[in-house]
Amino acid sequence: MRVGTFVLAAQFPGQGPGEALHRAIRSAEVAEESGLDSVWLAEHHFVPYGVCPSAVTLAALLLGRTRRIRVGTAVSVLPTQHPVALGEQAALLHLTSGGRFTLGVGRGGPWIDLEVFGGGLEAYETGFPESLGLLLDWLREARVAGRGERYGFREVAVVPRADELLDEESGESPGGPEVIVACTSPKSVKLAAENGLPMLLGMHCGDEEKAEMVALWRSCALAAGRSPQSVREAGHVSAGVAQITDRADDAREMLVKAMPGWLRQGLGAHVTVDGRHRVMRDPVGYTELLCGLHPVGPPRLAADRLAATAERTGITRFALLVEGSGDLVATEENVARLGTEVLPLLE
Repeated sequence: MRVGTFVLAAQFPGQGPGEALHRAIRSAEVAEESGLDSVWLAEHHFVPYGVCPSAVTLAALLLGRTRRIRVGTAVSVLPTQHPVALGEQAALLHLTSGGRFTLGVGRGGPWIDLEVFGGGLEAYETGFPESLGLLLDWLREARVAGRGERYGFREVAVVPRADELLDEESGESPGGPEVIVACTSPKSVKLAAENGLPMLLGMHCGDEEKAEMVALWRSCALAAGRSPQSVREAGHVSAGVAQITDRADDAREMLVKAMPGWLRQGLGAHVTVDGRHRVMRDPVGYTELLCGLHPVGPPRLAADRLAATAERTGITRFALLVEGSGDLVATEENVARLGTEVLPLLE
């Protein structure tokens, strides 16, 4: 079982972005100190839901401040950036961190980000497969040309090569950085499977839905010619929420008190690029749903829920939101207890 934290740098009501980012950084440092496997960083633009606009930039900072823990993006949004630029950054972090970086990518949403950064609605609705293909070429090949509808350019050399990292013991290259894909629909599941890329599944999904998506991924991967061994060993990641307390009621009360205000403020700030109507989840109901699905409560209950999800879905990697209290001290304690009290129960 590989348990990590999911960091949004959430800005709660009454807080500034600096406070949110400081809490995000401290939670990552405590995660390493407490023996957790990984830190996953989200990126958002123009909304207090999360005030990290560049997951790769924050990843670089955290990789420099840590020595053991893996750091990944969850996710870098492809329609708002050039895949070659992102590939160069990923290769740089992979090489300079000794292979501790994971690049998570996703399609994002139909937000005004597409207007600001020039991607346009088409980049969101139809352009993701081309962007992903170009990114993967950049991470795997020595020379790459753009031959798609959106990206066209003459062949250029890939510098630095992501596969130039050498294992100190074997002297061989482990290849480029791990790449995962955020999946929210059968279409994205199929795309990830055809490319042999593991999935990141959202915290709004229950075990049954995640199990169905894993089963679909497996069938699509096998149909695309992926080996049975690679399909069995795919390292899908399940996102969730964790709040560790001595009593289950205390954990639920803490999150129901803090999270709805953040969700209402953060999600309510999203603006669609084309004016389309959208329906926001009820913040209190959504918080209660998350408390029921994920490791929220005493260490034993938390460990049992993680084990149950692994049993039902086959997923053994977790990215858990730990800042749901909105408080720095409570977040640090939550991360420490997750690593020192829950993790040993899963071994």
